[in-house]
Amino acid sequence: MMRIAHVSDLHVLSPAGVEWRRILFNKRLTGHANLVMRRSRVYRREYLRMVLAQAAARADQIVVTGDITNLSLESEYIAARALLDDVARTTEVTVVPGNHDVYLPAIFRERDFVRHFDPFLQSDLPQLARDLEAGRYPCVKLRGPVALIALTSAVPRPPFVSAGVLGREQLAALEAVLAHPEVARRTPVLLIHHPPVDHRPRVVRLRDGLVDAAAFGRSVAGLARGLVLYGHIHERERRVLPTTTGGLDVVSASGGALDDPRASVRAGFNLYDIDDDGAIVSVQAWMVDESGTAVTRAEIVDRRRS
Repeated sequence: MMRIAHVSDLHVLSPAGVEWRRILFNKRLTGHANLVMRRSRVYRREYLRMVLAQAAARADQIVVTGDITNLSLESEYIAARALLDDVARTTEVTVVPGNHDVYLPAIFRERDFVRHFDPFLQSDLPQLARDLEAGRYPCVKLRGPVALIALTSAVPRPPFVSAGVLGREQLAALEAVLAHPEVARRTPVLLIHHPPVDHRPRVVRLRDGLVDAAAFGRSVAGLARGLVLYGHIHERERRVLPTTTGGLDVVSASGGALDDPRASVRAGFNLYDIDDDGAIVSVQAWMVDESGTAVTRAEIVDRRRS
C-alpha cells in the first residue's frame, strides 16, 4: 500500500529585508495589494507547520502542487525550503511550481524555483525530461505501485492574469513518459498546479485556468486509471477526466495555511491510498480544526457528476 499526502498553495510570505522599490514597479505590487485587500483570506504559518507535520506522519510521500511562495521573493524561497526540509527528513517530498512561484519573467528565466527546490525534483527517468525554459520536466519518480509525474504549468503573466500552460514540448514528453514500460505498469499520479478539468466560463479559464487543458486531456487519453492532483483554486474538490478506456480521478487540495471557516477550503491536506496492485482505494482529506491545534476529517466537494 502506498499513501500519498497532497498539500498545495502554501503561500509562504516572508517580505523581511525586501526593498520596497523592488516591488513598486512590477507585478509584485498587485500581488501585495491583493494580499492586503483579502484580509479574510489569512495564511497562518502555524497552520502550515502543523499541516505538513501531520501529513508527513500519515504518508509515505508528500506532494506539493504549487504556489509554495507568495511573491516569489528570495526570502520566501528560503523560508519555504526550510519548512520542506523539515518534512523531508522523514517523508519524501515532490513539488511543482505555481504561478506565484514565477511572478516575474526574470525569476522564470533564471529558474529560481528549480534552484531552491531541485532536491525534490530528482527524476528516475531523466532521459525523458525536456529542457524547458522553466527547467527539466517531466520529473518522474517510480515508487512501488505508483509513478509520480511532476509537470510545470506555471508561467509569468501580466497583472491580474494567472493562467497556466503546459506547452506542446512538455506534453510530448509526457506522452513518452506514459509509454515507458516502468511507468505503464504503475498507476500514474500526475502533479500540476492549474486545474485540468475546469467548468468555469471560458473568459475565466483563459485568465485563470489551464489554457491547454484540452491538449492535456488528449495526452492522457490512453490511461485507464490514475490520479491528477492540482491546486490553484483553494478548495478541495474531486472530478473525473474521462479517457478512452476509463477515467482519471482529478483532485484538488486547499491552501495549506488558509484560515477559512468553510470545510472544503480550510487549511489541510488530502490523503490517497493506492494498493499494491495500483488500485486507488481511498481518497480523503483532513483540515485544521476550530481550535487550530489539531486536524480533523474534512470535506472534498464531489463534482464527479457535474
